[in-house]
Amino acid sequence: MTSLEAKSVSVEFGGTEIITDIDVRLEAGEIVGLIGPNGAGKSTLLRTLCHLLTPVRGQVFLNETDIKSYPKKNVAQKIGYLSQGHTMHWPLEAEQLVTLGRLPHLSPFERISAADYEAIEQAMRKTDVLEFRTRTADTLSGGERARVMLARVLASKAQILLADEPVASLDPYHQLQVMELLKDMAGEGKLVVCVLHDLPLAARFCDRLVLLEGGRIVALGQTNDVLDPMHLQTAYHVEGIYGERDSERYVLPWRRLKRQETSDTMANRS
Repeated sequence: MTSLEAKSVSVEFGGTEIITDIDVRLEAGEIVGLIGPNGAGKSTLLRTLCHLLTPVRGQVFLNETDIKSYPKKNVAQKIGYLSQGHTMHWPLEAEQLVTLGRLPHLSPFERISAADYEAIEQAMRKTDVLEFRTRTADTLSGGERARVMLARVLASKAQILLADEPVASLDPYHQLQVMELLKDMAGEGKLVVCVLHDLPLAARFCDRLVLLEGGRIVALGQTNDVLDPMHLQTAYHVEGIYGERDSERYVLPWRRLKRQETSDTMANRS
């Protein structure tokens, strides 16, 4: 069964520990959101899970095997990674960028096959970027470019997708489209893990959430449990509004709390 697992994972940059003693198991068929305030360690954890960063302590397991034992090409075949920022170094056409997603499956100098072209076409259709196929990346808006980069990852056909803020630069229509797409992928038996700052989207689409603060997991579990009022107050220092629409629960961050208000709430709970 497709799975990713971090066991007692800690990562340092320049002698400073960014994430500490992370234990989390992620399995096929679910979409898991990594949430938390800025600097909590979400992107660092995501990059560690796909072996772009090496822990100073602990291990990451891909399908029950230490990820370090896999050749890099095999990891790229199994895990698709969408970084935040979407930096472009060359003015490639959109279709050429998406084609790069097939590279882990090709030998050096191997030509693109009909199956590869079908994967590319399907990925571009799902992300609504077919109309951009001949436009160079430097002529696309930030949101258009983000969707093209997502199509590149989808073209890899990897069983695991790790996405760092996949909806950050998108308009509401395409935010919903992308989250529906990720949810469908999980429903098809893939594992989807994404960093999200949009709590309403996290509440609606994620099966489980991992709440990070200060490089540590402070809550892990079902979405409704993690997004309870206390966690919003202690991790984000905000008060939320909760409700339900079409049998789906939602939460809206509504009011900033002063640090003293958060401390008072914690004291009252003790």
